[in-house]
Amino acid sequence: MKTLGIVFGNLHDSDLGELTSIRSIASIPFGGRFRLIDFVLSNMVNSGITKVGVITKNNYQSLMDHVGSGKHWDLSRKNGGLIMLPPYNDGDTSLYRSRFEAIKNIMPFISTSDEEYVVMSDCDSVCNINLADVVQRHIDNHADITIVTRKKELVNKKSRTVIETDKDGRVINVVNTDKARGENTVFTNILVMNRKFLLHILENATELNYNSFSGDVLVRGAKDYRIFTYMQNGYFANIDSIANYYKHSLELLDKDIRDELFYSDGANIYTKVRDSAPCKIGNDAIISNSLIADGCVIEGEVRNSILFRGVKVAKGTKITNSIVFQDTEIGQNSVLNCVIADKRVTVLEGRMLSGHETHPYYIAKHAVI
Repeated sequence: MKTLGIVFGNLHDSDLGELTSIRSIASIPFGGRFRLIDFVLSNMVNSGITKVGVITKNNYQSLMDHVGSGKHWDLSRKNGGLIMLPPYNDGDTSLYRSRFEAIKNIMPFISTSDEEYVVMSDCDSVCNINLADVVQRHIDNHADITIVTRKKELVNKKSRTVIETDKDGRVINVVNTDKARGENTVFTNILVMNRKFLLHILENATELNYNSFSGDVLVRGAKDYRIFTYMQNGYFANIDSIANYYKHSLELLDKDIRDELFYSDGANIYTKVRDSAPCKIGNDAIISNSLIADGCVIEGEVRNSILFRGVKVAKGTKITNSIVFQDTEIGQNSVLNCVIADKRVTVLEGRMLSGHETHPYYIAKHAVI
């Protein structure tokens, strides 16, 4: 089955605050050596999707540097492969504001493709999913749209797309609400559509009065279209706030979660390869329950933390429950607890920095503390 992949590189940027002030959500570092887009691209490649368009909007220089030609995901090809879709508009003064507007802007790309099916995914979803199974379910159900869903305990007022289905998994009601509580079936921002059906919706958007994908196509289309669900039962992390980014990052310290996410049934998660020296650990260093990337130099104490490549931790320093990005240097006798330190941060000697697990303390890129 020939399938086209479409990745939204900038949707939900506003949810991540400082983390996306200089980068897109797609290029946010995660898990010691990965970026969020790695999970989407790996899922597509592992599922046999070899033509992937990445829709960008702004702050995408680091994303382009990371994905390059796509060779690290086997997407550097003469036909298909990885295609960057930079922002443009059709005469309006603003760039796209929603998933639906973003798709409309790449209609020429979709219409000139010859794949029968389209898989679309945002970059806020961290999971290891076989998208070929989703496409096959879509085919078996003769569906117009198949949306990937999961069970989630809703406890706050954040808006979610809540799905109600019949016994066969066909969607009978879709609601965008911030009032749902308890366990609900929610949309994961991953879906499959027939390419010609998608083009029909885009070409007739004005006549249909469609402006939003979830608000119009799914909510109103539940009665008119054959929309089915595919339940994702494996590990799934929705990166929709800095607090959740922090929470789900530290979940990777659990080996069972790590193995399920990165090595599920032999479907690995790929990323850009960098050749670095091995981690150097001093004689007096203490490391406990932490992920330490290559190129790090550890002479202090690191507990329950994630350190990206090239981090230097001086003697007498204690780092606990923290996430430290690439090439950050922590001076002697400093203390970091519940901290997210962005790339190339310098923390001078004797500093004490602490946040809380529900509100981690964030240090901006290149900052000197």
